[in-house]
Amino acid sequence: MKRNDRQTRTIVLALAALMMLALGLLASGCSASTPKTSASAEAGGAPAKKTRQLTLVAYSIPKKAYSKIIPAFQAYWKRKTGEDVKFTESYGGSGAQARAVIDGLDADVVQLAMEPDVGKIAGAGLVAEDWQARAPQNGVPTTSLIVFGVRRSNPKKIADWADISKPGIGVITPDPKSSGGAQWNLLGSWGSVSFDGKDAQAYAQVEKLYSNALVLDKSARDASNTFLKKGIGDVALLWESDALIAKDEGGEFDIVYPKSTILAETAVSVVDKVVDKNGTRDVAEAFVQYLFTPEAQEEFAKAGLRPVLPEVEAKYADKYPKPSGKLFTVADFGGWKTTGERFFGDTGIYSRIQADVAAKKK
Repeated sequence: MKRNDRQTRTIVLALAALMMLALGLLASGCSASTPKTSASAEAGGAPAKKTRQLTLVAYSIPKKAYSKIIPAFQAYWKRKTGEDVKFTESYGGSGAQARAVIDGLDADVVQLAMEPDVGKIAGAGLVAEDWQARAPQNGVPTTSLIVFGVRRSNPKKIADWADISKPGIGVITPDPKSSGGAQWNLLGSWGSVSFDGKDAQAYAQVEKLYSNALVLDKSARDASNTFLKKGIGDVALLWESDALIAKDEGGEFDIVYPKSTILAETAVSVVDKVVDKNGTRDVAEAFVQYLFTPEAQEEFAKAGLRPVLPEVEAKYADKYPKPSGKLFTVADFGGWKTTGERFFGDTGIYSRIQADVAAKKK
């Protein structure tokens, strides 16, 4: 075969191969520029459902409960939609977590230790102002009480708020200027005497409490460690949930329930700006709703947090006793909007108490 004939035959075969490839692409409805999708398809089958992504940002205490709740929700969502959900989780101090979200931490859902922390995120334009109205139980998935941690056998015979304001009692509580938990502590002492018009007595009792404070840690977790791990102080003001978890982990201390105390209410919300950006509103809102199901409430109860569903609350009544006196809430003080400024503003009650305590120590 001549050289020119061989070249001609090679060109013809190449053109034929290109034509067959083009015909195959047209027959399959594909083209070289067709974009890839996040879902794959098995031969002859429908495309697989996509995987959804959620980021949960929470304060520290419910981490144990979420280790059970999240897998249960993933199974529920898979049954309902056929989709997988992958979670990224972040836990830490409530106030610090709120600041992190405001500063750009991409949270689809937040559960924080108190309403004002979610309120700060709303104030930054990330959460809608009606966030409480959109969730069950006004956005409160769990509660806790402020209780006392005392040394084994309670050698100082501490039984109520007045006892920790007596001379010679070493008190461990964090600083209300940096800790939401500490704000609950102050309100617990104040409310134990103030609701009969006894604000002067309440001020005196709280001032004595802070005169007895040995350390004002930055967070409730730091204060708990100061008392339990460093062995400092006669009494620590603790969330009941923190105290129960510490007992389960072998902490050597006793828990004392004061006669009257405050019900600390946590807060949960979707982060509207993030879920709309990520396209996760449907699954994020479903997750928030799931936290109020009996299944999720059971896990919270097992992990030291008081459930808010009456039927689950009744089941765990022995684990979570009611105070013998008054159980009050921040609503009894007029709500957080009023209470925050009155007690913890720059010229509020706590600032005045700080000044009085410092003046008496000179």
